[in-house]
Amino acid sequence: MLFPVTGSTPQEYPSGMAKPVLTIGLLGYQFMGKAHSNAYRQVGRYFDLPVEIRMKTICGRNEAKVRQAAEVFGWEGHETDWRKVIADPEIDIIDISTPGNTHCEMAIAAAEAGKILFCEKPIGNTLSEAEKMAEAVRKSGKPSAVFHNYRKAPAVALAKRMIDEGKIGKIFHFRACYLQDWIADPNFPIVWRLNKEVAGSGTHGDICSHIIDMGRYLVGEMKEVNGLLHTFVTERPIAGEIDDRMGASTTGEMGKVDVDDASIFLCHFESGALGTFEASRFAVGRKNYNRFELYGSKGSLIFNMERMNELEYYNNEDPVGTQGFRVIQATEGGHPYAGQYWPVGHIIGYEHTFMNLVADAVTAVHDGREPSPNMEEGLKNQRVLDAVERSSVGRCWVSL
Repeated sequence: MLFPVTGSTPQEYPSGMAKPVLTIGLLGYQFMGKAHSNAYRQVGRYFDLPVEIRMKTICGRNEAKVRQAAEVFGWEGHETDWRKVIADPEIDIIDISTPGNTHCEMAIAAAEAGKILFCEKPIGNTLSEAEKMAEAVRKSGKPSAVFHNYRKAPAVALAKRMIDEGKIGKIFHFRACYLQDWIADPNFPIVWRLNKEVAGSGTHGDICSHIIDMGRYLVGEMKEVNGLLHTFVTERPIAGEIDDRMGASTTGEMGKVDVDDASIFLCHFESGALGTFEASRFAVGRKNYNRFELYGSKGSLIFNMERMNELEYYNNEDPVGTQGFRVIQATEGGHPYAGQYWPVGHIIGYEHTFMNLVADAVTAVHDGREPSPNMEEGLKNQRVLDAVERSSVGRCWVSL
């Protein structure tokens, strides 16, 4: 079953059957807007999708810049008022890739307008916002998707398959870190990601949310957490004009930093596994070091996003004397997603994780299934973010 969609005249299948069209309205045009735009533009060239994707409107507050984004990224048109995009009867999917302080209002309006909702992570700036957003989507009866794109790297999807097949047995440990260094310089300005009113939190919501989702995806739900949030630099130059690579010029004035620079927590999973999570923007030399290690009764798995086409695997059942970690190049046609692109050994990149997510999401929408991850999963991630923050304040374990 296909959720009712509208839009332009569809192209034809080779058999003469018309594909339905899903029409997109994208709110936001900078870093994530660029990544989402590229995914919508390219995904149909690599996946045999059951729908055609129409890139109708991209929205942003700066008219000149959003017009340029529409031209560069391949959108039919642009808009500066997000409410007009949501009100457009031709648009089926509203994709929110704006700063966190706008998510809640936009998402609720989209759900109340009967739109399918796609949203960047974390879904809200607070748990209360996330609960309201998820409830609005439930009431709408429409599907949703959340852009936890790292799930969609072929090596990560392969790890999930191997876990489900029992290849590493009972999981004892999940260790994850997400390390960057782009604000280690104390003179780096206060961009919106360093402003609690706009971002909700700092490193915790921005990148720790990714490894929280990874832990839940691969191991399962968490039972309790004990965390620490810390800010190393409490005053920085106030940002001037911001670019789409997370940088900015400075105004010459100084301002207070009110978000965390690092987030660390322990967890008990419901399965009995133990988890450690560390996220920092002060790990000098680490650019996008998103890594997890899984240790089980039969073997182990290791992934590092900076080497995203590789998965390390240790099989405890290998003959004694030849045991050791092997590197799997997750580029075989039989590996998840990999067969959509190049011959074996020809690697893919960051942008393909968004394409894989969009392919899964629009196919699920067409088939009448709920995409994964979705708003309910985004809410579960937000509950963990909130519990860790409360744990840091109270210096205690917090149950979920």
